[in-house]
Amino acid sequence: MKKLLMLIATAVGVTLVKRKLDEQQAERDLWAEATDSSTPPSTS
Repeated sequence: MKKLLMLIATAVGVTLVKRKLDEQQAERDLWAEATDSSTPPSTS
């Protein structure tokens, strides 16, 4: 029983860490897009 609880706790922890890393990557991608100086801003 303890092994099962430990496995579940580990799975939940890994899921939370992965979600946090994905959020950070999305934030970095947005920041990179907003500060990308290789393409001039489009004027319409």
